[in-house]
Amino acid sequence: MERRQRGVSAGLLLLLYQISQVGLQNIPSVTLGVLVLNIFLFLNPLRPLTEVCLSVNEAVHRKNWQRLLLAPFHHADDWHLYYNMISMLWKGIMLERKLKSVWFAYIIAVFSVLIGVVYIVLEVLLVIILDDPSYEINCGVGFSGVLFALKVLNNHYNPGRVSSVLGLPISSKYACWVELVAIHFISPG
Repeated sequence: MERRQRGVSAGLLLLLYQISQVGLQNIPSVTLGVLVLNIFLFLNPLRPLTEVCLSVNEAVHRKNWQRLLLAPFHHADDWHLYYNMISMLWKGIMLERKLKSVWFAYIIAVFSVLIGVVYIVLEVLLVIILDDPSYEINCGVGFSGVLFALKVLNNHYNPGRVSSVLGLPISSKYACWVELVAIHFISPG
C-alpha cells in the first residue's frame, strides 16, 4: 500500500468547498461527525496506512483485530477521501433524516465493522477457491464498503427512484451496482 501525502490538497479543498455549499446547518449531526472524523484522521492518521489497512494476514493470522475499526476511517489519498465523503454527505443527509440520528449512528457503527468482516471472508474464499495465497495480503482502507451498504439501504427506503451514474439515468435499484463497477474502473484498488 502506497503512502499518501498529508496536509491540504486539491481533493480536500474541494471536499471542504462542497461541504460549505451544503452548509453545516443543513448536515445532520451524525453525518457531520462522520465527515469530521474522516477528515481529521486523513490529516492526522493514527498510524501509517500499512499499519491500519485490513487484510487476512494482518487481521486473522496476526490477530490484529483493531484494523476492523481503523481501516474504514483512513483513506489512501485526498481523492479517495473526497469521493467517499461526498457520497457520505448525500447518503447521510437522506438516511439520517429518515432514520433519525441515534439509529443512523448505530447503523454506521455496525456497517463499519461488518463490512470489514465481509471483506475478510471474501478474501479467504478467494484464497480457497482460486488456490491463490496472494489474496491473504490484499490490504484495504476506506469507507467505500460502508457507503455501498448505505446506498443499498437508501434504495430500500426510497424505491422506484432514478439515479444518475456518470450522467446516465439508472434505476436506483441497480445504480449501486453500476456505481461499484464504475468506481472500480475509475479508481482501481
